[in-house]
Amino acid sequence: MRYQRYEDWTALAGRLLIAALFVAGFVQKLTDPAPAAALLTGAGLPGWLVWPAALFNLGAALAVILGLWLRPVALMLALYCIVTSYFHLIPDDPWQMSIFVKNWAIAGGCLVLSALGGGRLVLRRGA
Repeated sequence: MRYQRYEDWTALAGRLLIAALFVAGFVQKLTDPAPAAALLTGAGLPGWLVWPAALFNLGAALAVILGLWLRPVALMLALYCIVTSYFHLIPDDPWQMSIFVKNWAIAGGCLVLSALGGGRLVLRRGA
């Protein structure tokens, strides 16, 4: 029983840490959308896509924190990280390559969260 509590609290801590990244992404896009819009337009996409991305970051982060629809949301976040890593695939720029690799690592964490769930400290179990 004691081990189960450890798993639940570490799962919650992991969810909070993963969600923090997406909350920060929301705040960054909200307060200074120009860099994200530039990445989008540089790839031939409309810059206004920064706003749906910001809303997705916030909504998904809240779902992960609360444990609502956790498995499908975590899967969508993994796909989001994989797709958005494309914008950072700039081999001549070590900083962008670091972000590229981090996106794939975060995608891995989201896939584990999707597969195993978020523990018992969630608002909606089995999701």
